[in-house]
Amino acid sequence: MAALLEAKNVEAFYGATRALKGINFEVAVGGITTILGANGAGKTTTLRALSGLIRTAGEIRFAGQRIDGLATEKIAALGIAHVPDGRGTLVNLTVEENLRVGAYLRRERKQAEADFERMYTYFPRLRERRTQQAGTLSGGEQQMLAIGRALMQRPKLLLLDEPSFGLAPLIIQEIFQIMRVINEKDGVSILLVEQNVARALDLADHAYLLETGSTVMSGTAQALRDDEQIRRSYLGF
Repeated sequence: MAALLEAKNVEAFYGATRALKGINFEVAVGGITTILGANGAGKTTTLRALSGLIRTAGEIRFAGQRIDGLATEKIAALGIAHVPDGRGTLVNLTVEENLRVGAYLRRERKQAEADFERMYTYFPRLRERRTQQAGTLSGGEQQMLAIGRALMQRPKLLLLDEPSFGLAPLIIQEIFQIMRVINEKDGVSILLVEQNVARALDLADHAYLLETGSTVMSGTAQALRDDEQIRRSYLGF
């Protein structure tokens, strides 16, 4: 399957500190890739590097185009939506206003309006709370809103950073089911950073394992899940 996103020898820096040490990975067109690893391994840094939020070296290509060095807003306009850790909802705006912010870069206003209904179909709770301030939502509802706002961009690639963090098991199950529908029905490729390893490997088709800023393992999600030594040594289940 063709690659939508390609990262080659990517390094990332916080000041003089090198947080990524030349990692390589791909996300296939229509695929779901997960990046796994312990806290501090470089998972969140990888997503920030792809979104142009930190200084990088190496080569990042999206749909064949070099995007390393581009401004964050230009990367978003090309079709990459980033749902950061901590969700990043605009707490003083209503649910519907948050979704409208997600559609800000779009030109086809009629289709954007239709996408409100699509988001409310995916996330019925958001419809019930469309006039409610985002800051008053539960953690799960805020995560749904963050994903919905990103999808209002009509992205080709969705970057998700710890979508299950701090959520109840039933809410996690619901969100992961929605992510699969988004991938299969809308054809949105997904790059997932997730501490819930079992969930991530169930959802993904390919996985990369990071350790202190370097790739130590990659393969199909099923292969990593089936390898008992990898499970014990790296994945903790």
